[in-house]
Amino acid sequence: MELFDANDARTLAEAALRAITDSTARARGEAFFRVLVRDLAAALDVTYVIAGRVIRMPDGQDGIRTLAVWGGEEFLPNMEYSLEHTPCHNVTDQTMCFHGCGIQQDYPLDALLVDMKAESYVGMPMVDTEGKTLGILSAIDTKPIDENKRLLALSLLSIFTARAAAELQHQEREHQLEEKVVRRTEALRAAQANLVEQEKLAALGSLVAGVAHEVNTPVGVALTAASAMSSYTAQLVKALEAPKVSRSDLVNLASRLNDAAALIEQNLHRAAGLIGNFKQLAVDQGSEHVSTLALKDYVQGVVSAHSPELRKAGIKVEVEMDHLLRPRLPPGKFSQVLSNLLMNAARHAYPDGRGGTVLVRACAADGWLDMDFIDHGVGLAPGVRERIYEPFFTTKRGQGGSGLGMHIVYTIMQQMGGAVEVHSTPGEGCRFHLHMPFEVKSSPPLA
Repeated sequence: MELFDANDARTLAEAALRAITDSTARARGEAFFRVLVRDLAAALDVTYVIAGRVIRMPDGQDGIRTLAVWGGEEFLPNMEYSLEHTPCHNVTDQTMCFHGCGIQQDYPLDALLVDMKAESYVGMPMVDTEGKTLGILSAIDTKPIDENKRLLALSLLSIFTARAAAELQHQEREHQLEEKVVRRTEALRAAQANLVEQEKLAALGSLVAGVAHEVNTPVGVALTAASAMSSYTAQLVKALEAPKVSRSDLVNLASRLNDAAALIEQNLHRAAGLIGNFKQLAVDQGSEHVSTLALKDYVQGVVSAHSPELRKAGIKVEVEMDHLLRPRLPPGKFSQVLSNLLMNAARHAYPDGRGGTVLVRACAADGWLDMDFIDHGVGLAPGVRERIYEPFFTTKRGQGGSGLGMHIVYTIMQQMGGAVEVHSTPGEGCRFHLHMPFEVKSSPPLA
């Protein structure tokens, strides 16, 4: 009879092992623990099975945060409780805990056992590959556990606590990996944002240098004319102090003074215009607000501010658009788009130094503004068009190219609710098409 009972118990254990193994084979995470506690309860014929992770409670004591709780006929809500005064307290020391009956009398301070009307308890620790107790798997019943069920419970729990520990360890590693990915992603975004800011400052610095050089010319002419005026004035005073004054000499000196004054005025106006355009561009690039722009005048102002670089590249910019176009755009971001497209043309469109023309045109319809930047330069080489908006991609590595200009254009256009497209054939030029709302509602910060 004992031999029959042993064989019967072994057969039952093997059947339960196969059933639970099959049901949990494809389950992961929370689903794994829910399937495990439900099927263990059925295999052991007990009321409760609890799978829990060991945590540190606010009072510094060990506790359990349940991963899944089966309560006889349904899953019960997860909970947290202290291990102090509970049979599980010994389980965290990596020892099996078994109470065939009288569990409430053995642990009278465990309120959870009272609520469950528990009579018997079997618990085992989930130990990871490094020997650390990660959690507890316990079976609790409202009636005593006999010897045969004890052996079955110990067999199944010993197998599935190892599987549960592996699942917890896997979750922990996934969590650590996700945290590492988040930290590195945030670090990458911060580094990229920093590089974008540096690129903006570098572009502004280049613009400052170009404008300073450009302003030096009219200021130099004005200084030369002012010096000449001083000389003419001295001659005029000398002539007036002479005993005899020739009318023709006076007319000649007056004419020279008038020409010098006109030259000074003309060149100072030119310098003031250059400084005004640069100042507006610098102010706009630091602004996030949305305002109404006189589009043609605004584009011409940005072009004028970049005239030193464009002239150096031999590029003439033609602006074709209706004077009445007045979209509502964030001038700071829009000026960055214009600046980067102009500088892209200056650096890449006509690399052989022969120079050429860039056409900027715009039109509006159905609440959208469409702009084209067209050149007839060398176009994009095969493979470049697909990568042109990638951050840090440049064909001018080591020649001052950062690879962020077109990425900034792409990012800003998306932020404004628009898009940028490039159309190019090698040797036949390039066209950048901007499509954006005629009235941008908001202007989020560049990330």
